[in-house]
Amino acid sequence: QVQLVESGGGSVQDGGSLKLSCAISGRAVSRYALAWFRQAPGKEREFVAAVNYSSRNKYYRDSVKGRFTISRDNAENTVYLQMNGLKPEDTALYYCACGRTPFMSTIQMQTRNEYGDWGQGTQVTVSS
Repeated sequence: QVQLVESGGGSVQDGGSLKLSCAISGRAVSRYALAWFRQAPGKEREFVAAVNYSSRNKYYRDSVKGRFTISRDNAENTVYLQMNGLKPEDTALYYCACGRTPFMSTIQMQTRNEYGDWGQGTQVTVSS
């Protein structure tokens, strides 16, 4: 059984930084895309960032480009999200996710339904 456990969330001021981590167990993820999604109260879960199996390709939603960086360590079965320049609109529950199938395409990597294993989420709150 695959388990994903996020950590690193917290409360910061506008412009602050946080680094999220997601430890994955139960499967070697070296062939799978990994991603971060987020969900704010009353809103749907949305794509934030994804990294392919080799770390060669990374994708971000427009609103976080230049501020967030996704990375992974296949040896440690871990994915990270470095978040700088945080804004109040970044406030949400952040989830990490692992792709359903190996070697996903660009479109698949940015599609919520293409991820089959999810963590429980870590809260990020940014105050103005």
